[in-house]
Amino acid sequence: MRIGVISDTHGMLRPKVREAFSKVERIIHCGDVGPRHVLDHLETLAPVSVAYGNTDGFDIRLESSRVVRLDWSGKTIIALHGDQFGMPTPRKLQDEFPDADVILFGHTHKPLIELLDDSVTIMNPGAAGAVRNHCRPSVGILNLEVGTIPDARIVPLDSAG
Repeated sequence: MRIGVISDTHGMLRPKVREAFSKVERIIHCGDVGPRHVLDHLETLAPVSVAYGNTDGFDIRLESSRVVRLDWSGKTIIALHGDQFGMPTPRKLQDEFPDADVILFGHTHKPLIELLDDSVTIMNPGAAGAVRNHCRPSVGILNLEVGTIPDARIVPLDSAG
C-alpha cells in the first residue's frame, strides 16, 4: 500500500501535492489542516484520514481525532499532530505508542524519517504549507508491504516526483 503523508498545510495546498500523491492509495494528514477545502482537494486524490492539530478549528476536530490508529498491510500505524508532546521526538513518540510499527506526526515543520530499534518507522513529512523555520515545503510517501519494514521518503514540493 502506498500512502501519502502530509502535515501543516495551514490552509495552503500547493499544486505539487497532486503530483507527489498521484499514485497513493490513501492519504494521512497529521494536523494543522486549516480550512475544510484542503481536505476536499485531498479527497479527490484518495481517501483521507486526519489527526487534528493545535491550530485546527472545530469543523476539522469534529470529523477527525487527536490520535488516529490504522492497521494496514500487517502494520499498526499511529498518526497524530504531536503538539501534545511539546516538541515531539521519535523516542518520546515510541515510548507513548509502544505497539506501533509506524508513527506519523507533524507540528515541528521539520521533515524526519528515523528507524528506531530496527523496526519502528517514525516520520514527520515536514510542512506542506507556508515556509517556516527555513524548511522547504514537503510531504511524505510511505510504502507498506506485509513482512517488510516500511519504506519511507520525503518529497520536496518544489521538485515533486
